[in-house]
Amino acid sequence: MLDTTQSEATPSQDEPRGCLFALSQPPLMIFLAVIGSLLLMAALHDLLLL
Repeated sequence: MLDTTQSEATPSQDEPRGCLFALSQPPLMIFLAVIGSLLLMAALHDLLLL
C-alpha cells in the first residue's frame, strides 16, 4: 500500500520558489555560461589584440 501523506521535508506547492531554484536549472546555467564565455572572449580580444 502506498503512503500518500505529505512528509514535512517536502515543501508545499503554495510556496513560491526563489531565484536560487531558478539558477540551479541546468539549461539556464548552460545558457549563462555560453553568454559569459562570449563576453569574456570579446573583452580579451579588445584588451589584447586591438
